[in-house]
Amino acid sequence: MPKMKTKSGAKKRFKLTKSGKVKAAQAGKRHGMIKRTNKTLREHRGTRVLKECDARVIRKKFLPNG
Repeated sequence: MPKMKTKSGAKKRFKLTKSGKVKAAQAGKRHGMIKRTNKTLREHRGTRVLKECDARVIRKKFLPNG
């Protein structure tokens, strides 16, 4: 059987925490920030932990060796 490979796009976008949760960057900070409020821009700084239903898919399909 061939080995399970990690998706190279996923390894650049997601990190696994020690407890197995998936961290990802906040969406909505690439362009068009003039129309967003300063509060929104502050809240979208840094990373966030994904919901468990999304994290399960990421771990199973994209980061099998995570």
